[in-house]
Amino acid sequence: MDQLDRIDRNILAALSQNARLSMAELSAKVGLSKTPVQARVKRLEAGGIIRGYSAVVDAERIGEGHIAFVHAKLSDTRSDALDAFNRAVQAVPEIEECHMIAGSFDYLLKVRTRDIASYRRVLGERISTLPCLAQTSTFVAMETVKDR
Repeated sequence: MDQLDRIDRNILAALSQNARLSMAELSAKVGLSKTPVQARVKRLEAGGIIRGYSAVVDAERIGEGHIAFVHAKLSDTRSDALDAFNRAVQAVPEIEECHMIAGSFDYLLKVRTRDIASYRRVLGERISTLPCLAQTSTFVAMETVKDR
């Protein structure tokens, strides 16, 4: 996709704050009429810049307020092993985020569960069985100060 201009970036910022804006509201926010804004949004979607729309759920209110960050070190980091690990992570719903890291460990996982007992079960039954996993270190979040 071509370079994003100021208006594209303003559209993205506005939709990041509230993806439910109508095209008329979005148009007013970015200073363009509705038709060009619709065209830009469609172009951003088609180009993969906007990958989708979702609701931001308050995890505390639905009983999933426990967050643990897990350093994961693999026993094998060849391409096939990394691919197998990446695929397996997709099947663990409690793993909210997974990032390959350059450093003393291979992956950083963000794991969300109901409480520490639930996390312990997920660690023992799901995370510890991930392919080529050699070692984990867990860091429990005490408070979320900024999220997004």
